[in-house]
Amino acid sequence: MEASAPSGAGRDNVTREDLPGELARDMDRDHLSRLVREVNDGGVSYQGMADKAKDPESGETVSKAYLQKMATNAVLAAPTPARLRALAAALEKPLSVVQRAAAIQYLDYRATELAGYDEDVRVIVAHLAGMGKSERRRWRAMVEASERVPDDD
Repeated sequence: MEASAPSGAGRDNVTREDLPGELARDMDRDHLSRLVREVNDGGVSYQGMADKAKDPESGETVSKAYLQKMATNAVLAAPTPARLRALAAALEKPLSVVQRAAAIQYLDYRATELAGYDEDVRVIVAHLAGMGKSERRRWRAMVEASERVPDDD
């Protein structure tokens, strides 16, 4: 004989607000899993994704079962770089999009977009973001001093 759950204790009644802060935050961190679900929702089967999932550098592949686990946020370890490249091929998404989604999901990375800038600018900004306040002030002074020097052109 099966006992029924107490009133209000069913899974369907639990809201995000009922969860401890860390668990609620982790539930929101499913960016890579969401990419897989979106492609599947768009009509591509997990097998269809798996058929395309091959890292062009190493030849590593991703299975249908792995994609299904990823879609349900059941993959606990961050994918390797080769697996990320295979996922990008499977999802037909740019590698940078897949890498960013994985970083958010597995590393609690807070993405900031620098749309319209080239890779050099993004690398410089990322480098500056890791500096202390005094180092950033020194770099700012150098950049501002450089702007005051006339071009040789």
